[in-house]
Amino acid sequence: MVGKPSQRSSRSICSSIIPALVALTLGLSAHTVTAQDPIVTTEVRPTMQAARMPQGADIELDGRLDEAVWALATPITEFRQQEPVEGGVPSEPTEIRILYDDDALYIGAMLYDSNPDGILAYQLQRDAGLGTDDRFMWIISTFNDNRTGYFFETNPAGLLGDGLIEGGGGFNKRWNGIWNIRTEIHDNGWSAEVRIPFSTLNFDPSADSWGINFQRTIRRFNEEILWNGWRRTEGLFRPVHTGRLEGLEDISQGRGIELKPFINASTNSGPAAGSSRGSDTEVGIDITYSFTPSLRGALSLNTDFAEVEVDNRQVNLTRFPLRFPEQREFFLEGSGVFSFNWADPFFSRRIGLVNGQEVPIDFGARLGGQVGDYELGLYQVRTGDTTLDNGDGTVRPWGAEDFTVGRIKRRLFQQSHIGMIYTRRASESVTGGPMLDDRHTIGADFDFYTSQFLGRYNAQIEGFMVYHNDPVPGGTSSSSDRRSQGLRWSFPNDLIRVHSSYREFGEAWDPAVGFVERRGFRRHQPTITIAPRPQSWPLVRQTEHEVYFEYLTDLDDRLLTRNLNITPLQLNFESGDRLGFEVGQNFERLDRAFAVYNNGDETIIIQPGDYDSDKWSISGNTAGRRMLSGSFEYEQSEFWGGDRTSLDLQGTVRSRRGMSLTANYQHNEVTLPQGDFDTNLVRLSWAWNLNPLVSFTGNVQYDDISDVVGLYARLRWIIQPGNDVFVVWSNNWLYDDGPLRDSRFTRLTSGGAVKVNYTFRF
Repeated sequence: MVGKPSQRSSRSICSSIIPALVALTLGLSAHTVTAQDPIVTTEVRPTMQAARMPQGADIELDGRLDEAVWALATPITEFRQQEPVEGGVPSEPTEIRILYDDDALYIGAMLYDSNPDGILAYQLQRDAGLGTDDRFMWIISTFNDNRTGYFFETNPAGLLGDGLIEGGGGFNKRWNGIWNIRTEIHDNGWSAEVRIPFSTLNFDPSADSWGINFQRTIRRFNEEILWNGWRRTEGLFRPVHTGRLEGLEDISQGRGIELKPFINASTNSGPAAGSSRGSDTEVGIDITYSFTPSLRGALSLNTDFAEVEVDNRQVNLTRFPLRFPEQREFFLEGSGVFSFNWADPFFSRRIGLVNGQEVPIDFGARLGGQVGDYELGLYQVRTGDTTLDNGDGTVRPWGAEDFTVGRIKRRLFQQSHIGMIYTRRASESVTGGPMLDDRHTIGADFDFYTSQFLGRYNAQIEGFMVYHNDPVPGGTSSSSDRRSQGLRWSFPNDLIRVHSSYREFGEAWDPAVGFVERRGFRRHQPTITIAPRPQSWPLVRQTEHEVYFEYLTDLDDRLLTRNLNITPLQLNFESGDRLGFEVGQNFERLDRAFAVYNNGDETIIIQPGDYDSDKWSISGNTAGRRMLSGSFEYEQSEFWGGDRTSLDLQGTVRSRRGMSLTANYQHNEVTLPQGDFDTNLVRLSWAWNLNPLVSFTGNVQYDDISDVVGLYARLRWIIQPGNDVFVVWSNNWLYDDGPLRDSRFTRLTSGGAVKVNYTFRF
């Protein structure tokens, strides 16, 4: 066991060091801030022209830009650096051209590079992160509304990456549009040819211009260059800083009908030899229809999620539930409109999932888009009845349910909105279960945002209030017990980032389609971060110094939680590497006992009381552009009257283009008066991509709390964008190294699926 200071010595050290670190942080930051030079700003948005291709002209997507028709388009070349020198001249030139015909938009990019051997292109899998590679990114804001847009990216290997930029600053990388690209590396750089069908985009055919912007990354220099919005307070993902694309005339989405039938053949079996084995073949369809060019509806019948990846396991040593991200495509497309500050009145994993177990979805309907100055979102989902595993060898019935979720936002000014949300959950009664009324939740929020505060800075004020009814007939909770509300202001900029928030959640807060981590509290949380760019440190691009404070009371203003975390120094190197150090003090008042550890054989209970703790940690990561990269975090802290040491290690090897192997290890070593315990979690993930259209991915996970080894593997073949074949296999084994075991591994579950979908557009 790693040696740790005693509680008294650790606390005295932190008590003396924290004030000194605050002074050091502010002093160092103030010294460096004065070295910053002001930048003269301009609000003129640049313009580029799209050229219509003559009738009969064609472009063969091969990445070469050798068709004569490309000469019709006037290129844009005026790019400027965002990093490392704000407003600086790029180290390499870039040319972008745009053509179009009746059916599609074509983008031709020539990305010159005087050292083509230095071009990096590791990734091939669709939507893989490109923090490792040279890349070319662009956004298209078809409504030119300063809020929303389509995001696309590629690398020199021809990867397809896309997503949605959604109102309120949201970004949804899970959207998969139908488009295509080819790239080629030359002796003077690399080039890309892109074809985006107009049927992939929502737009107003009568509009005379779109918003558009481009960004290029030269990875070996960690250089970022943009056409517009190149200031560090701006950036590609803020549509308000796009340029203008003009010249598009007589274009159409078609009839706006998309049919996506699928067939899924699956098999599942239980633990023991001779146990029942189930197999099934399901047929379903997703139907999409554009009611207007900006308002699209979707209907999913016999909804299936066979291709969804498994969740990454987490070890939970807190008394609060873990939040896992949504991965199902039906709930991810257009999900940005449903974002609602921090109250989470809608959490889509409450639909079709119960404690991680899948509940069948009979049908789901979705409506989303824009009507004038309003942004709309609507879900109507019906789940079927089923049985759920109680985890102790027994099962319980689960009745069918209806879910309704509605969201509306009214745009204000250039980047602001006010909005409302409504959810309803209606559950059919199940024999032996409680009878609940329909559960309704309603809320309102606002977001006032500007990127022109004091001329060129970002500033934001947000607020919300949410209320839900009492689902129990004759319930006694008051309306204030079932209400949440909050306010936050922030100043999110490159050099100085400040925010302060207030939240209040009632004692009976429990929205039926929302996520609840904690209830019955008031929370104040200010944070200040100063991130100067020291000119005298040639290896360091930016340093960060942060003070985070959290003060949480119950509704009678009795202190429950107090956190003070200080990052005296984080170094962000020019190479892309990072190293940071953090210290903190914490107070927790525990009113109820909880089990901090339970592995089935041993349970350790934390008793009610007041607990003080100190901690320190060090973390870092190497740049992803390297063939071998990794990250680490090491922390020592006092922990519920004892001590805790935690370690998180991750390493990735990229042996060749399209191949990667990532290992992750998490370890906790805990010493408590009630007993000692260790936890270990191991994850091994792989990606093997033959080309941008064929990928084989998966992982093996094990933790010594559940003692379950899980295997997940998925083969995906994109026949062409929109038409896919998935082959999925998963297994779970219980590991037992007891001396009386004949075998250390007992199979718990085994399953596989083959899913094929095809897209028809009209």
